[in-house]
Amino acid sequence: MIQWIFYAMVYLGSALMAYNIYGFICFTRFIRKMKTWNQGSLILSIPVMLLVFFLLGYIAIGLFAEPSIFVGGVLFGGSIFVFVMYKLLNNIVQRVVESEHLEAQLLAAEESSRAKSNFLASISHEMRTPMNVILGLDTLAMNTPGLPRTTKEQLEKIGHSARHLSELINGILDMQQIESGEMKINSEPFLLMEALEQVNALASSACEEKGLAYCFSFDDCAEQRYDGDVTQLKRAIMCLMDNAVKYTDAPGTVKFIVSGASAQETTRQLHFTVLDTGVGIDEAFLEKVFEPFAQEDESYTNRFGGSGMGLTVANGIVTHMGGRIDVVSHKGEGSAFTITIPMELSHPDAPPAEAGAKQDGDGDADSLEGRRVLIVEDTPENAEIVADLLELEGAQSEHAENGMVAIKMVTESEKWHYDAILMDLRMPVMDGIEAARNIRALEREDARHVPIIALTANAFDSDIQHSREAGMNEHLVKPVEADRLYAVLRKWIRSEIAGRGVWT
Repeated sequence: MIQWIFYAMVYLGSALMAYNIYGFICFTRFIRKMKTWNQGSLILSIPVMLLVFFLLGYIAIGLFAEPSIFVGGVLFGGSIFVFVMYKLLNNIVQRVVESEHLEAQLLAAEESSRAKSNFLASISHEMRTPMNVILGLDTLAMNTPGLPRTTKEQLEKIGHSARHLSELINGILDMQQIESGEMKINSEPFLLMEALEQVNALASSACEEKGLAYCFSFDDCAEQRYDGDVTQLKRAIMCLMDNAVKYTDAPGTVKFIVSGASAQETTRQLHFTVLDTGVGIDEAFLEKVFEPFAQEDESYTNRFGGSGMGLTVANGIVTHMGGRIDVVSHKGEGSAFTITIPMELSHPDAPPAEAGAKQDGDGDADSLEGRRVLIVEDTPENAEIVADLLELEGAQSEHAENGMVAIKMVTESEKWHYDAILMDLRMPVMDGIEAARNIRALEREDARHVPIIALTANAFDSDIQHSREAGMNEHLVKPVEADRLYAVLRKWIRSEIAGRGVWT
């Protein structure tokens, strides 16, 4: 009976070895399909040949010898050992292949993301350029003396529609940056009350235009100075404000409440609440309200307009800033959106960043009369419109069709001939980034200090970063409002001339 157990161990070991041979053959075929063993594929056959010899030895012992417990145990254990090694090796290779597959998928996704970003950058540039022409011509036409009332109303509608289209383009780009993680949050000291005053000016104007009542209240936290990205904070608040105004009919009310509490010794938990008495949101839809292009009722789109991107952009900005947005709403009664965000108190000696009053067109009263601006722009229509807009303010302008020509004009001009340079980024021969670097590198004082302002359809954060690295003072995105252009020019020309001590 015991001898039959020994024979059983030998034959079971033989059967397991036959399975091992089959497994190694399949494993060898799999490796060869990977096309990584073209030069040394013969080595893959060696384990199979060795296992075949072992199997023949097993069979010979089972047929022509009387195996002992030692021989049976060794043969059966050897088959188990080979089986375990085969499974382990196969598992390792499978994991490596899966890892390579995932890596390939990741690279493909990154390539797809880069292609998407490049496409959006290109299409944004192509859309913004004609938009700049439309808004520029609309502004110039609105300033025509003796304009008939009907024509003026038509031009106002053109301008309104063009700005709406511009907002849609901005919204799409914002969403792309949020989804790709490319949105950058800066940190610099700012006065919160200055930022809130700008939001109030825009919100009260929008409410007045629609016949809505507007209320604003704040506590002591609004008087503080903080470190953070004031530009992105204002954008998020204005997205909520625009949404409130849009979905509230006259004679409704929009309220803006700012409150805060001390989270830590140097941190404040700020709350920015926008309330309205508008149409409200159904409770079942609240969980989808921040999804891209979400619309609770398609009839609202026809009635109020909108693309469904504002709340998504606001939520993305606030999330990137480490905060959250809460919403409470009742159908037919109105909504309350609250931004809760931690803000670090700024050091008392830190100079505050400009909260953007000049950027919103409220700049100082210094005139551009007699100032000379170099417009570096490859599209003649855009250059002509900018020149006409500057002429309305009494400024003179000269035109360079690319960066190379701009460098030559600056080099050959008298010292301090130009008070500012408006620089497009995408141009033939030499782009604006390279041109700005070369101008800053010229061996003359005015070239190192003259304000260079990007005026371009390139709107991504990376574009803004590149323009700053090239030595530009500010980045304006087409289409740019005339008041915004004037305010930025006044700000930097004043700053530069004050630095020379010759403001006149």
